[in-house]
Amino acid sequence: MPQEIAWVAEETGASKASMILRKTILLSILAGIFIAIGAVFSTLVTSGSAMSYGVTKLLGGITFSLGLILVVIGGAELFTGNNLMVIAWASKRISIWQIMRNWFVVYLGNMIGALLVAFMILWSGHYLAGDGVVGAHILDIAAKKCELAFGQAVVLGILCNMLVCLAIWLSYSTPSFPGKVLAIVFPISAFVAAGFEHSVANMYFIPMGILVKSMINSTAVQFESISWGNFLYANLLPVTIGNIIGGSIFVGLAYWFAYVFKNKRSSLKTSIP
Repeated sequence: MPQEIAWVAEETGASKASMILRKTILLSILAGIFIAIGAVFSTLVTSGSAMSYGVTKLLGGITFSLGLILVVIGGAELFTGNNLMVIAWASKRISIWQIMRNWFVVYLGNMIGALLVAFMILWSGHYLAGDGVVGAHILDIAAKKCELAFGQAVVLGILCNMLVCLAIWLSYSTPSFPGKVLAIVFPISAFVAAGFEHSVANMYFIPMGILVKSMINSTAVQFESISWGNFLYANLLPVTIGNIIGGSIFVGLAYWFAYVFKNKRSSLKTSIP
């Protein structure tokens, strides 16, 4: 039931806040790696696709779902998902300082993991697959992300993390592996297919584009926007702001007000999946 899910989310948030630092760092790096692997899979499947735009985007979303499946079922700390910790804060189970500390550590760990995969993909030469079609697709993805207007990136970030946090929220409703996979695939496929923006995924997509651009010495006009400056200030900053708003306010606090605020717990026991 939704109210029980809210209680599980509250307990999970409190547990994350008390996690030892070493474990938080390790699991956050793993989450960055997992999301980047999902991004690699999605990029490969959609490269050079001759199918319709919608079908291609759908396939990209389904394959990208691998990243969050690994995070949720495998166990890892993802910044965007941890925005749901506000539920435990609203219930006065944890402090705002504990949330900020967790988000900061997890955010940096996610970036380390995503960048690690980007460099591994570069060194492996994977971007040359398909006679270079994969590398060309990587550049196209990165360029489009770097050319977003600030406000547009914020809104796309809000919409994205509403769906990501809803995927995690739904995954709390079942202890079974198939149930969790189904709970994750549809919301994640929706955000990817719709072109919404995920800060951790972009920690792979855009740096990967920058690395590929440097390897091919591209001076093409359509790739001028791909730079570290645009990555950090034109995309990552506004998308992160949007992700926090979408996950914390539109999902976390909304459900807290609906199911936890002034609602007494029943005698039914709940457990963290």
